Amino acid sequence: MAHVILGLLLIRRQSLYDLIKAFESGVSLFYSASSGSIKRALDGLLARGLIDVAHVEPGARGRKVYRVTDAGRAEFRTWMTGEPTGADPEAAALPRLYFLGLLEPHERVPVLRRLTERFEEDLARLTALEEKVDAQDVPEEQRDLYTHQRATLDYGIATHRFAIDWFRAHADEHERPDH
Repeated sequence: MAHVILGLLLIRRQSLYDLIKAFESGVSLFYSASSGSIKRALDGLLARGLIDVAHVEPGARGRKVYRVTDAGRAEFRTWMTGEPTGADPEAAALPRLYFLGLLEPHERVPVLRRLTERFEEDLARLTALEEKVDAQDVPEEQRDLYTHQRATLDYGIATHRFAIDWFRAHADEHERPDH
């Protein structure tokens, strides 16, 4: 979540309230977070020196508006251009895709290619699992259960294939000279 907050603050300086609204209005399409978890992540970014308070708005509440520091910019860029990690490739890919426009144009295609490779690696694991599953004998009394478990695996394989095709096409589009 910290990197998502950095990305939002790189788009524009925001208060905690603004960040909560940004999560609700767009980021929630790929990442959900409570106001408490956003506040904790914001506090962590402050403690690490990745953001600071740009100003405190006048008024009774004294709402703090945050901005990204140079260290925060470097951290965000390292995350964006680094290897996508975590158990879920979609959770690693979608935030990077959402903020891809914050990178320089020449940095974008390598990020898209790394994301594609991540989906390909996970697809290879799923297809290896598919081969193991297909080699097993399923007892008659478990066939109905197996049918739906196998459908779940099929769904995972299909979504990974879709993601690979989609990210390849998006990268190819960005490699075109007229882009």
